[in-house]
Amino acid sequence: MTHKINIRGVMVPNDYKWYYDYFGMDCTCPQDIQGVLDQFCDGDEIEVYINSPGGVIDVGSEIYTLLRGRKDNVKIFIVGEACSAASIAAMAGYSEMSPTALMMVHCVSSGVNGNHRDMEHMGEVLRTADKALCTAYMAKAGMTEADALEMMEHETWLTAQQAQERGLIDKIMFQDEPKQEVVITAGPLFSLPTQEQIEKVKNMAEGNIHQKKENAALMQAKLNLLKLEGNTHEQKTI
Repeated sequence: MTHKINIRGVMVPNDYKWYYDYFGMDCTCPQDIQGVLDQFCDGDEIEVYINSPGGVIDVGSEIYTLLRGRKDNVKIFIVGEACSAASIAAMAGYSEMSPTALMMVHCVSSGVNGNHRDMEHMGEVLRTADKALCTAYMAKAGMTEADALEMMEHETWLTAQQAQERGLIDKIMFQDEPKQEVVITAGPLFSLPTQEQIEKVKNMAEGNIHQKKENAALMQAKLNLLKLEGNTHEQKTI
């Protein structure tokens, strides 16, 4: 049996979901994922479809952990965007990405009030959070911590091709579909006959004309002979 999980809209804590649902806005919380996983049986497969701008980092971490626990049975499809915390969730298993989709990775951000010590402390917290989250990219792509952090520092936007080159996805969707055969009906396929071809056909045509003339002369000779025989017969019977 295949179970489908949709990670759409912002990624929010469980107790915020009702607010987004009330206004009819897309959102995903860990409880949504857990609800599907609770129906999981041995041998089942899970298909995860992601189109999310991201959200709260600990939500992304929790969803990543839930899916990573079923890694061998999980297939992830990035169909729109997998940004920020959603890109973390996308690292949880085998993944494919639509050729029109985007992935974005960046550093953790937050807001803080207070004196310089508070600011410095928050800087340390954010750097620690970056190092924790970048392990998801490292595990998926086999990249170093330095490479993963550099990618996050630059707020890197990736096409499917770029994500595949970095090892962040396993495959670009639709690549195995057979390409339609292109038939060109003008231009390069057209060329004038060579002089040799012209001469050959001309000789054939002249030969045919000559043969036709010979055949016509032969037919006329046979006709004349028949007429002559007819006249001779008439003379003998008079």
